[in-house]
Amino acid sequence: MKTKLIHSLFAVSTLLISGTAMAALDANVGLTSNYLFRGLTQTDDGVALQGGIDYSHDSGIYVGTWASNVDFGDDTSYEIDFYGGYAGAAGELSYDLGYVYYAYPDAGANGESADIDFGEAYLHLGWKYVGVSIIYATNTDDGAEAYDSALYYEGNFNYPISDSLSVGIAVGQQDFDKDNAEDYLNYNLSLTKTTELGDITFMVSDTDLDNDDPKVIIGWGYAFSL
Repeated sequence: MKTKLIHSLFAVSTLLISGTAMAALDANVGLTSNYLFRGLTQTDDGVALQGGIDYSHDSGIYVGTWASNVDFGDDTSYEIDFYGGYAGAAGELSYDLGYVYYAYPDAGANGESADIDFGEAYLHLGWKYVGVSIIYATNTDDGAEAYDSALYYEGNFNYPISDSLSVGIAVGQQDFDKDNAEDYLNYNLSLTKTTELGDITFMVSDTDLDNDDPKVIIGWGYAFSL
């Protein structure tokens, strides 16, 4: 399942195995006060409505798509992601290896179109309450110059305080190969409450960029089977 409700990380696709092998078709919807991608707002600090659909096979292979409104201060108004990968577990170690393509169909400014799409290959590993991610981005067009080549790596810790309440902390580093793109560190602390009507998350997020300020975010997400 793909979730970008608060911070843009890929949740390991759930492999449903219980006596009989199964496949799953799931969907998710979300509303957040600010759509952040690795600590940076994608909606000019505004509200985002988001949602996606995923198909996971009992073999561990999954595919899906996810969408959100965005606001970059130009004509670009929405993002659609397409992704696929393989997820599973070896004992207590979970893994997720895949690729995601970020598309911005109406990207542009002043009536002129632009191609800012890009893609990333990712590896996520999890063990008990700890997770690590390594993500490599390659430029797929002439417009996303900052993503000509980039590496993002993150460590996170999520601990269940109770059956319905969990706390999380994440620290990530974004490195670019372009001299005109500034590398930066991002970090966040979150508290998530699980209810019958979905998950409610409160988050405080910041980066070490000089022109960035701490952000307080609240979001809601709901996942369901189709």
